[in-house]
Amino acid sequence: MYNYSQPYNDLPTLPPVEDVETKVILKKAISANKALAELRGWSFTQANPFLLLQSITLQEAKASSEIENVVTTNDELYQALSAPDTANISASAKEVMHYKEALWQGYSLIKKDYPITINMFIDLFRIVKRRSDGIRKLPSTCLKNSFNEVVYTPPDNEGDILRLLSNLEGYINVDDDDIDLLIKLAIIHYQFECIHPFPDGNGRVGRIINVLYLVQKQLLNFPILYLSKYIIENKTAYYKALKGVTEKRAWENWIIYMLDAVETTAITTLNLIKEIHNSQESSRKFIKANLPKIYSKELVELLFEQPYCKIDFLVNRDIAKHQTASKYLKQLCEIGVLEETTKGREKYFINKELWQILTHQ
Repeated sequence: MYNYSQPYNDLPTLPPVEDVETKVILKKAISANKALAELRGWSFTQANPFLLLQSITLQEAKASSEIENVVTTNDELYQALSAPDTANISASAKEVMHYKEALWQGYSLIKKDYPITINMFIDLFRIVKRRSDGIRKLPSTCLKNSFNEVVYTPPDNEGDILRLLSNLEGYINVDDDDIDLLIKLAIIHYQFECIHPFPDGNGRVGRIINVLYLVQKQLLNFPILYLSKYIIENKTAYYKALKGVTEKRAWENWIIYMLDAVETTAITTLNLIKEIHNSQESSRKFIKANLPKIYSKELVELLFEQPYCKIDFLVNRDIAKHQTASKYLKQLCEIGVLEETTKGREKYFINKELWQILTHQ
């Protein structure tokens, strides 16, 4: 019998013995897979989809960190992304940037055909938390609700944690079980969160694993589906569904929750990326018509990598020398594409349309 106040060392291993492909689940899986396929298909049509990923990735890093009460502002984050060093960046902004770094490190490994393993979990944790340790050797802090009541106690010893992680690793990488991959995603996420293998940062590492799994299984080409915003907006249901599996092995509500998260997020992400793409195209035509002497494809692409631009960005891309780069950016301000602002000693040029799209989701 499950006891929330006792370490869950006998957490059942995977695959679940319960039915995880009920009629209701399979029906929802169809619509979730359809939405995800549309997102994946659209990314194929982009000449350089990485141009659209920088800002979207940062928004996910912000939302994922916010779930764990690491709160920072969009303004601070984009300044951090533009900064040559991190000396003047707040601790919260640094944590968000570390999440982004871990996500891209994991993605680069997946693209080199590295499997998702315990070692990858540890690497992600070390980047996210800037720590050199790994799997917990001591009991974890109990998870408590807003009333400071214990709601869950993870496994409390390294032996059981490694045993459970080894089972999870095998489940992630097996390809002959015929379970819908999005259903497996929901099961994997639950299991990782319950094992709670690290001293801190488990939620963030778990959410990175979500998107890496989708890329590994070729449901996405790029890491562009992020569930954190959905979880924030439906946090009560998230924890209720997790609790239902833990206490009653009630998989259906949890899997439906995750499938709905995938479907909803795939639709909103596709709309967001299309909006950014359309803005980039209209800006390209506008700049070419109004400032033909400074127009270049490289310049427009740079302006859409993130909302904040600096003179050094143009110089570093060999678009223009320093003085000319400054002139270009000021001319773009004059025609209303950019807006100049000063933060401390730094001068920034903000892509107003891109800022509006990213900060009003």
